[in-house]
Amino acid sequence: MFAKKVVVAAVLLGLFGAAGTVQADPLTVYGKINVSAQSSDDGAGQFSELKSNASRFGVKGDYKLENDLTLIYQLEWEVDLTDDANEKNIKGRDQFIGLTGSFGTIKAGRNDTALKLSQGKMDLFNDYEADIKTLWKGENRMNNSLAYITPKFAGFSLMVSHIMEDSEKGQDGQSVALMYGDEGLKDSPLFASVSMDNDVNGYDSSRVFVQGKVAKIKLGAGLHQQEVMAGGKKEDGYLLNAAYPLDKFELKAQYQTLEDHDGYSLGTDYKLGKETKLFAWYSSFDFYNKADTDYLAIGIEHKF
Repeated sequence: MFAKKVVVAAVLLGLFGAAGTVQADPLTVYGKINVSAQSSDDGAGQFSELKSNASRFGVKGDYKLENDLTLIYQLEWEVDLTDDANEKNIKGRDQFIGLTGSFGTIKAGRNDTALKLSQGKMDLFNDYEADIKTLWKGENRMNNSLAYITPKFAGFSLMVSHIMEDSEKGQDGQSVALMYGDEGLKDSPLFASVSMDNDVNGYDSSRVFVQGKVAKIKLGAGLHQQEVMAGGKKEDGYLLNAAYPLDKFELKAQYQTLEDHDGYSLGTDYKLGKETKLFAWYSSFDFYNKADTDYLAIGIEHKF
């Protein structure tokens, strides 16, 4: 009996030793929780509410392969912290698998289009009521999407998205963006992009963005054009914004138009730590074909 126990122990130790030599797949768990208390006037009346502003969680990783190739993947979901726990509480965001190497990066799955990504960090009120998608078409995350991003050359990179038709009655769509510089304005003093959608989610769209720093002030400007595929109606708009850091505060202002629609936002962020901030903002929109809207919010964000 003792001999059998020794043999079993030896086998178990061998298995654990072998398991210890297996290379684990590097995996990162990440997310963001953003919740605000908000006073909303949507044109029908004023009310108060709690808003979960695109709070999310996900896992992502990379794995070294042969021939200098790296496998990359990401699975991300949006979660509504303020809603009932039901089927609408969690929904998919960017989810893909891909390969990266000296040729660039290829991704397959559900991806933000090249036009959407071309904004970099231009939208100072992203994920709030004044997100640029309030007026502009083109903020698309598409299923059945293939994306290719070139390596950077002299500060330039090209991204191409191909959206498959997914049915015999469907239509393929394309999105292309040429980008220059660093969207965080840390490695370069300027970020600029030119992008275009062809038959994506029912629209043809094009954009030009420029963002840079003058002293400590971050200034941005953008032009946008969209055309409905079915009716051929074409609309133009522009965006202007500025952000100014002041100790632990960042003061922000943004103005956006689309034909006779326009809206402006004023806000401030206060840094509580490296990954945590308090924020407050006010946004107001004037529409020519529906009731105007106004929003006032104060909230907290934490990234992990």
